[in-house]
Order: sequence, then C-alpha cells, then structure tokens
Amino acid sequence: MRNLDEVFDALRGSAFRRRFRLGPKEQAYLDAKGLETVLAHGRDFVDRRLAPAEPANDGRQTPMRGHPVFLAQHATATCCRGCLAKWHAIPAGQALTAAEREHVMVAVERWIATGGSL
Repeated sequence: MRNLDEVFDALRGSAFRRRFRLGPKEQAYLDAKGLETVLAHGRDFVDRRLAPAEPANDGRQTPMRGHPVFLAQHATATCCRGCLAKWHAIPAGQALTAAEREHVMVAVERWIATGGSL
C-alpha cells in the first residue's frame, strides 16, 4: 500500500478526481446522519462491493452520486479494484485484508472530513 499523503498528492494531479465534491444532497445527508454513521455505511459498502477478490461488476460497482462515501471513493480512487491497484498499490485478484480495508476507509474519511476536497 502506498502512503496516503503520496496518494493524495498524486490524486491532486488528476482533473477527474478533483471534480468530485459533496453536493447539497450529500452534505445534507452527512449533516443529518453524522460522520460516524456515514462511515459505518462506508465500511459496509467496502466489505460488500470492494473487498472480495473478484467483486461483482468491478469497475462499475460504485455509483457516482447518492451518498457521501460514493463520491469520496471516486475522489480518492478507492472505487474499484483497478483504481486501488493503480493509485494505492493494492493488488487486484485477492480479497482485501483488514489493513487494506482500513486504508480505504481512512482515505474516505480524510476526504469527507476535509469538506470533500483533495
């Protein structure tokens, strides 16, 4: 796994990653539910959609809107196994370890906690 400071520095160079922002609906959801609840949802999303060695619909399993975690996953390149391999040096084809799952969630939380920016 790459150091998250290095990953975020690299992500800032991507126009695609920089375009993601928390919209009014996602911000309202975050405000209503609170960060801890939103992150609990995120852990569930990661466990079900990202952690398996071969996730269903890999590359398309994370929606582009509708939940703060979805936006954070695209912004931080934690949305699919291909992005995890490219940006985070987490290999595809094997189930995520507990440490790798935590790495994903730390990236997601960091992005959300900074107001949705890299």
